[in-house]
Amino acid sequence: MLYKFQSRVTPDLIMLEPNGRRVLQIVGKYGADQRGILQAAEMPAAITALEAAIAQEEAERRAAEAEAIARGEELPEPEGVSLRQRAAPFIEMLRRCESAGKEIVWGV
Repeated sequence: MLYKFQSRVTPDLIMLEPNGRRVLQIVGKYGADQRGILQAAEMPAAITALEAAIAQEEAERRAAEAEAIARGEELPEPEGVSLRQRAAPFIEMLRRCESAGKEIVWGV
């Protein structure tokens, strides 16, 4: 399954289901229905939540690296694509839609 995020001011943004689900969980909009709307007034909180989750993921990565160095082990390999990379297009979409006062919808 795919998530297709749409707005009137940006191109469509498509994410694979696990990635879209994670982003929606972070912003508090994930539901069993797999359809939804994010109003412009909700976007600042969504951006803040995504940025906090990105900072947490990066802090955990730095802590794991520091621990490996302290034990004299090789640094762990990064696991796939980071949340920062996955969420960047969605955060940009949120910012543009917030500025224009337009909502983002998915699953419609």
